[in-house]
Amino acid sequence: MNGALMRKVKTGPVPHPNELDRKRIQRGLCERKRYLYVSPSVRPVRGGYLIESPCCSRNIDKDGALVDVALILYDAVSGIWKLFRKNHAVGIWEIYSLYDRLTPAIEELSADPERLFWQ
Repeated sequence: MNGALMRKVKTGPVPHPNELDRKRIQRGLCERKRYLYVSPSVRPVRGGYLIESPCCSRNIDKDGALVDVALILYDAVSGIWKLFRKNHAVGIWEIYSLYDRLTPAIEELSADPERLFWQ
């Protein structure tokens, strides 16, 4: 090839966390059904995103401090998004559901039909 170097461009999914998906989650939380008067934050963590919010209900923290709401992790091996809820009574993350795409996970978190995330 006349001495020209051919380089392969690495393709594939963008590793997590990344700023694009963090902003997608942040925008999706604007559609949530509970605690519309607080501003949750989406922080990057290894392999995903941590959603925190001030505790306005005082159910979890009587002073209204920042509490864990949800954890969204991407499993690169299986290509599955994992949505976790925080069991504040025992202080552990519990798996809530698995998703093929990020959008349904965001929608479920925003709707929170069982009131397991936005307590």
